[in-house]
Amino acid sequence: MAKEPKLKKLICPRCKGNGFFKVKESVHRQVDKVVQCPMCDSQGEVDETKDSSIIIDADGLHRMH
Repeated sequence: MAKEPKLKKLICPRCKGNGFFKVKESVHRQVDKVVQCPMCDSQGEVDETKDSSIIIDADGLHRMH
């Protein structure tokens, strides 16, 4: 039985390894809302694979599956 190659872990570029990040709730309120990172599923790390790549565009960071 062949061993699967070990996946390299990278720090999530969206949450910078925290697993969460803050977003402005509205322009009028100065309160930040804490949300869990959907790119790394709140783990703080993403697997480096050939299938997945991270794309940065005008809308922000996106992970293509």
